Amino acid sequence: MAADHLKDERVDHRFKGLPADAEGLTVGELAAQRRSLFTGGFTTPVLALSAESLEHNLALLETYSERHGLAFAPHGKTSMAPQLFARQLEYGAWGITAAVPHQARVYRAFGVRRIFLANELVDAAALRWVAGQLAADPDFRFVCYVDSVRGVELMDQALEGSSRPVEVVVELGAGEGARTGARTEADCAAVADAVAATRTLRLVGVAGYEGEVPKATPDSVRAWLRRLTALAAEFDKAGRFPPDLDEIVVSAGGSAWFDSVAEVFAELPALSRPVLKLLRSGAYVSHDDGHYRDLTPFNRVPEEGALRPAFRLWAQVVSRPTREQAFFNAGKRDAAYDLHLPVAQVVRSARDGSVRPATGIGVTGLSDQHGWLRTTEEAELEVGDWVGLGLSHPCTIFDKWPLIPLVEADGTVTDYIRTFF
Repeated sequence: MAADHLKDERVDHRFKGLPADAEGLTVGELAAQRRSLFTGGFTTPVLALSAESLEHNLALLETYSERHGLAFAPHGKTSMAPQLFARQLEYGAWGITAAVPHQARVYRAFGVRRIFLANELVDAAALRWVAGQLAADPDFRFVCYVDSVRGVELMDQALEGSSRPVEVVVELGAGEGARTGARTEADCAAVADAVAATRTLRLVGVAGYEGEVPKATPDSVRAWLRRLTALAAEFDKAGRFPPDLDEIVVSAGGSAWFDSVAEVFAELPALSRPVLKLLRSGAYVSHDDGHYRDLTPFNRVPEEGALRPAFRLWAQVVSRPTREQAFFNAGKRDAAYDLHLPVAQVVRSARDGSVRPATGIGVTGLSDQHGWLRTTEEAELEVGDWVGLGLSHPCTIFDKWPLIPLVEADGTVTDYIRTFF
């Protein structure tokens, strides 16, 4: 991939938390210095990504996918980090999933050759861009959702005269009140027939998102997934796929129910062609200390392994006006807060650099640039101490930090992860 040139970007005021004396160095030059996150001039707040946890998570999902016969296109919207896309591809990913055209453009700028757009695409300008990419690169593969006859019409109009058809999968909706997707099998069939009537589109499979099943339970998620696989089998039996199609795509799998996806996809009977069983989980790459810690399927199948939270936000205590209250210098601009507040995990002493558990310390709120702490007498918290915070929801952690230090367990910064939101 073309991510190597990111090491040549200059460090400057755009990147918060980085050492002021690194101004003008390239990212590669700064990484080569292997500075300590704690004594190397980094300023708080600063987000750290654990090198060891990242490596563990990458390897675990590769092993899991191989064990269950799944292809894997992790959702790139989580990190929007081309360096991590490259690592995911090195660890066996089939391609990278996107949600909107901008993300696909970032992927292509960094050489991603297989993109699965898990969304409808009816924007004429974006479709013309896709057509141009397909025409310019015979090795580029692009697949996207379609869920309506009208959507097919708009796509066909925008793609008129294109040299290669755009591959599409019919999206089966997860139920009433869910997100996008055709609601019934009859609706799906009508969309598939509309695709077949065009020269600009090519039906390659079916897909959906089980995380949108209303009031999801293991049973209701598996029931919907069986509808999805039955739809693929019915399309195949009815001859709805092009006769020269090499493989049928069946895709689902966010970060909360991929065990059910693996189970139901394993039940899929043999079809007339090989099936690409495509999983799309994205949050695994960093995992978290809240939402996905509680929802990960590995909680249900611990014998398969366990993901490790890879993020820690370090902030400094700037005020302790009373024994019951303190404030640190990170807030909504720095920490994800859409699902859960940060959790105080450890304290690094400003006096001697020792690290201890954050006993008696709880985060009660965030302002734009301040975090509110409730403290007890046993907290032993002083102004100047650094507080290490666990965060929830990878998608809204990554998007606040354009350049993230990759940190080894001893605090050594070995690289910097660039994001493009």
